[in-house]
Amino acid sequence: MKLTTLFCPTKIRHANASKSYAALSLTGIVLLGVQLIPTVASAQSKPAPPISGVLGKIKSVTASSLEVATPTGVVHVSIKQPLATYKQIPSDLSHIGASSYVGVPSAQQADGKELAKLVIIFPKELQGAAEGSVLLGAPHAASPSRMTNGTVARPAVSHSRMTNGTAQKGGSGVLVVRYQDGSQTIALPANVPVTQVVKAKVVLGVGDTIYAATQKLPNGMLTTNKVFQFIAASGN
Repeated sequence: MKLTTLFCPTKIRHANASKSYAALSLTGIVLLGVQLIPTVASAQSKPAPPISGVLGKIKSVTASSLEVATPTGVVHVSIKQPLATYKQIPSDLSHIGASSYVGVPSAQQADGKELAKLVIIFPKELQGAAEGSVLLGAPHAASPSRMTNGTVARPAVSHSRMTNGTAQKGGSGVLVVRYQDGSQTIALPANVPVTQVVKAKVVLGVGDTIYAATQKLPNGMLTTNKVFQFIAASGN
């Protein structure tokens, strides 16, 4: 999994739920990728290839660079024009298709199953962002949470976690999210908040929580031409 650190929404009806999980991301969330795939085994897709990225809060921004504060330090990222920016808008589960890539923050229940708190649908060009699955916060917490990015395959047992990736709708309100070295089954409660990441003109500012898809140049410098504004510092 290629990720420096990082992983949203702007003014949407589920802003409070999204912000609570954005805070978790800054304490160790890793973005993961998942694909939505049919329940028929022969039709299942492979997990999306991981892509590199940086997640954190903007410390400074110009037309040519970003300084991003992450849990491991400040990361300098050069901006390659034209820069594509993204934000979240309200959506619903009907927008999750066979090739969807999603992010799902989840919490482990008493029976060990994962219960989704939010479903974030990513555009095709961000598939593979922070592919994988990691615990958020203390691993021995009474109600552990996790971030998982991967490809959704079919229903299975779930645990508290944050899952991002390509998802598949399964029976009984579940998503099975697959990633390069495993999978997570996540239950979908009634009226679970759903957002969709779309390309839009975004004015990036100090304090914004963002995810920048990055490439590493031969000289070691990181560069980006895609930035997702996870949460705007202004709340707009």
